Amino acid sequence: MCVQTSGGGKSSQEIIEDLASDILQKIPQDFNLEEIQNKFKVMYMESMNTVLIQELIRFNRLTKVVRSSLQDIRKAIKGLVVMSSELEDVFDSMMVGKVPSLWAAKSYPSLKPLGSYVTDLLARLAFFKDWINGGTPTIFWISGFYFTQSFLTGVLQNYARRMKIPIDHLGFEFEVTKFETNVPQKPTTGAYIKGLFMEGAKWDRKSCAISESMPKILYDQVPVIWLKPGDRAKFEEKSYYHCPVYKTSARRGVLSTTGHSTNYVLTMTLPSDRPESHWVNRGVAMLCQLDD
Repeated sequence: MCVQTSGGGKSSQEIIEDLASDILQKIPQDFNLEEIQNKFKVMYMESMNTVLIQELIRFNRLTKVVRSSLQDIRKAIKGLVVMSSELEDVFDSMMVGKVPSLWAAKSYPSLKPLGSYVTDLLARLAFFKDWINGGTPTIFWISGFYFTQSFLTGVLQNYARRMKIPIDHLGFEFEVTKFETNVPQKPTTGAYIKGLFMEGAKWDRKSCAISESMPKILYDQVPVIWLKPGDRAKFEEKSYYHCPVYKTSARRGVLSTTGHSTNYVLTMTLPSDRPESHWVNRGVAMLCQLDD
């Protein structure tokens, strides 16, 4: 860690002190799990309560690391604690606008720079706070989940238990709705999701199918999608593009301890009036978040 000043400007230590202070003011307190578990009890017919609690545990773990490292950085700058190599890495990363590896180790996948990462984290925390205060959402911001697969499994689990069908027989059909961001009410079955970006193509609102991208438009924010659970054996065979969904644009991931990919989410079948190979060649995929 070197102390730098530029022509009467702030030193690097002052810059990081201000940045750490700013982030600390914005990061809310940990979720009170005991209180929330009393409100959202484990119920056989409502798997989303379990999904919610699991997500809050993961986010608490992340915000604890962010909070404690920023508090320690401020102490180290003031000379109250030793600047360890771990803290030095946090300092150096913040100085160049990068997410510290200490945070990344406890985080969901993200390729965003530091400022955008913090903004995104705060939006995710706000999404769950709204869920806690207002009850299960009418529409789920799929980009906000730490472990997206648990949400998808929860949707299938609710359907399996209600319809008394083994969960391993189930899958999703996907309907891209006319709603851009909000819907008037919950679906009769399954879940509404929003927050996906299509890369390599766009969603044609008139023909309700995948279409060629507009010139110089890299991403198209897809309207609300209805996840419709059902028996896979009864799904109709249509002209579909099997569109992979990823958490980030990296389009690669490693298998986590749960056996799920850290980046791949699922494959959505979307209507297309062209052969599937056309979109495969264009590398069409959907992303839960952009890099900026």
